[in-house]
Order: sequence, then C-alpha cells, then structure tokens
Amino acid sequence: MSERVLVVEDNDKNLKLFRDLLEYAGFTVAVAITGEDAVKQAQDSVPDLILMDLQLPGIDGHEALAQLRANPDTRAVPVVALTASAMPMDRDKALSAGFDGFLEKPIKVREFPDQVRQHLRNGR
Repeated sequence: MSERVLVVEDNDKNLKLFRDLLEYAGFTVAVAITGEDAVKQAQDSVPDLILMDLQLPGIDGHEALAQLRANPDTRAVPVVALTASAMPMDRDKALSAGFDGFLEKPIKVREFPDQVRQHLRNGR
C-alpha cells in the first residue's frame, strides 16, 4: 500500500508539479488549496504526511497546523512546511511552531520524492 500524502498548496502550477512528482514516485496524493480544506481532509482521511504551504487563503499554514495538533485524530501526523519564505528565521519560526520539517520552494525536482520519503521515515 502506498503512503498517503496531503499536499496543501494554493498555486495551481506548484500543486500540479508536486502531485505529479509524488504520484510518479508511487505515493497516493490528496490535495487541498486552503487551510480549512486541509484540516477537514486530514480529519476525514488521516494521511501519512502533510506538506503544508504557509501562505494560504483563509487560515494560513500555522493556524491549520494548530488545528491539526489540537485534534487527537491528526495530532500525530507529520506536517512539513513547504514555502517560498526561505530565510533562516522563517525556517526557525516554522520549526518552533511545531512543523516537523521544512522544504523550500522552488523545490529540487529530482530530490523532492526522496525528501518526502525522509520526512515519512522521521515521522513525528
């Protein structure tokens, strides 16, 4: 059975790229374009990993993470920040907020599936 990854991204081109790369690498991929939809999908069908953009319409990635951590059903799901905000302070802020990892956009296409696998191995 393939690992289930929820990709939360509001940019259509990025979303298609992430989904295509992960599906080609053998992952089962669900997508959400808002923080609210991400929280609902994660609660309805708990994924193995969530890749979360930080800047989203509606609630942002930080608030979505807080809601996921507050729910016993989704508390243990690893959530990795996926963002173009790649300054060292952005990474520190995301990790101190409780994200389990940090990936910068633009992604490195060849490395992306292995980076996702590594986050799955690391878990929470």
